[in-house]
Amino acid sequence: MKITKEKKIVQRIKFIPVIFVAVILVLILFFISFEAKNTYEEEKIDMEQDFISHNKQNVQDEVYRTYNYIKYLQENTENELKTTIKNRVYEAHALATNIYETYKDKKSKAEIFELIKIALDKIRYNDGRGYFYIDDIYGNKLLLPLDKINEGRNFLNYKDANGYAFVQTIVDSIKNKTERYDEYVWKNPNTLKDSKKIAFYKYFEPFNVAIGTGEYLEEFEEMVQKKAIEYINLIRFSGSRYIFIVKNSGELLAHIKKELIGKDVSFDVISKNDNKTFLELAKDGDGFYSYYQKDLDEATKDIKTSYIKSEKRWGWIIGAGFYENDLEKDLITLREKIDEKYSAYMKKVSILFLILLFFLFFISKKFSDYLQKKLQDFKNELKKNQRFLNQKTKMATMGEMIENIAHQWKQPLSFITISTSSMRLKKDANILNNDELIEGLNKIESRAKYLAQTIDDFRNFFNPNKKISSFLLEECISKTLSLSSISFNTSKINIIKNIENIEFISNENELIQAFLNILNNAKDELEKRDYDRYIFIDIFRQDGYIVFEFKDNAGGIKEENLSKIFNSHFTTKEDKQGSGIGLYMTKDIIEKSLFGTIEAQNVEYSYENKNYRGAKFIIKFKDK
Repeated sequence: MKITKEKKIVQRIKFIPVIFVAVILVLILFFISFEAKNTYEEEKIDMEQDFISHNKQNVQDEVYRTYNYIKYLQENTENELKTTIKNRVYEAHALATNIYETYKDKKSKAEIFELIKIALDKIRYNDGRGYFYIDDIYGNKLLLPLDKINEGRNFLNYKDANGYAFVQTIVDSIKNKTERYDEYVWKNPNTLKDSKKIAFYKYFEPFNVAIGTGEYLEEFEEMVQKKAIEYINLIRFSGSRYIFIVKNSGELLAHIKKELIGKDVSFDVISKNDNKTFLELAKDGDGFYSYYQKDLDEATKDIKTSYIKSEKRWGWIIGAGFYENDLEKDLITLREKIDEKYSAYMKKVSILFLILLFFLFFISKKFSDYLQKKLQDFKNELKKNQRFLNQKTKMATMGEMIENIAHQWKQPLSFITISTSSMRLKKDANILNNDELIEGLNKIESRAKYLAQTIDDFRNFFNPNKKISSFLLEECISKTLSLSSISFNTSKINIIKNIENIEFISNENELIQAFLNILNNAKDELEKRDYDRYIFIDIFRQDGYIVFEFKDNAGGIKEENLSKIFNSHFTTKEDKQGSGIGLYMTKDIIEKSLFGTIEAQNVEYSYENKNYRGAKFIIKFKDK
């Protein structure tokens, strides 16, 4: 849920003063801590020992953390592989289903199956190793992308190096219309050797086949190792410290210096005490070792202490450490800090600190209250402007409404004029009888009532009231359409209604305004089209809501504009001097004034055996 601008302002009002106070306090505390350097003189030696122990424990923890991470990857390699291939098969199955559903009424089954094969044939994953195959119920390999020579052959009786007829298992799964994992030995096209492969296949009902894929466990584990090395190369702790990985062969796999990765370091690292090489140290077991680089100049030689642990399955040696020179520098810094006294300073500043703290919170509270008052004033002014904008939007349509009044009055006025002229002529000729007089007056009275009702409809629409009333939705739609019937008739737009006659309690005037904005927006788009023009209005109850749907066949809204059409001043009608305010006001009326929801989407549908595409606006109110 997006945070509104108002909420952001409230949050800033609430937190900025607090942050301001917090920053001041941090600065004060920093100043105090700067003076606090000689507090624990009697504990100096213990603190130095703790510091060294902490550094050792830190590197040991990081090595074990990395070791446990590697073990986790190893333990989950097969499960991860199974999850990966299952997800891939589900994707391929969904793709095949989509192709079938799209063309099942347009192409033959053979043509559709060929389309599915073409779609799956080129798909690769896991660095190009992964592919999809298709087997039928007879054991034929209908799709085998990396082995086209064997595509189409029957493997029903084929057995792997362990004597397992895995194709028969696939056939059984097709017969049972199921899905499953499988393991077998298959020739690896990259190494040309038989290797263990884990597969997953799923029954595809339209063609009575199975879609499957698989991965060689050894290749997937190599990929996992690469990912592990990439992650380990990113690990940093305690500042610039890092994890390094060395293979049992001496090859450096992970190190902070990229130029060293891949080099043999087995003879370059010499123990500080007994001249053992790095690999010999690792054979002695897990633990701390001090050593130096063999090729470093004796005068600048820097001794490093590392914790080393062997990982047997992949043949890796995991290590992390620190240089003694760097540690000594840190110890000197620590001694300098603890050599300075701070207790006297604390007594001097304590009273000042409390006074300052009280003052800062007092200022913060006053500032927050002032900002909140300003925000409330702004909200009140905004509501006032919003009501004005709402009425202004109505008035913006007055020109079109006046034209509608003129059209709706034209025929009744003409009838009244003709009737009065006819009666006058008959009166002058002494041929007007009482029956004709009464009939004429009744017709004139009927037309006059129609004119009065028309004026009432338009006057009610432009009346800026907030009256809540009960009304029938069918009558509400009739009033809406009566306000713009002439322009819709002129534009040859057909209105198709499917309305449940529901009693609704709301502000009818504002609801009509929202409907008019949507209908006029559709009318503007339909006027650009030269085919049959339709607007569909559906009103119904559904899942505890009263739903209003307005749908046209004007081609829909551009996808890039769907998320912006309710924004203020967004318009695609610059050439017609559109203001972009209509749909913005519609959303404002529906959501803020009438407490409903509105959304827009593009839809495709059929009407009278013709396919159309258009925009659909969906409005929902809770069914109270």
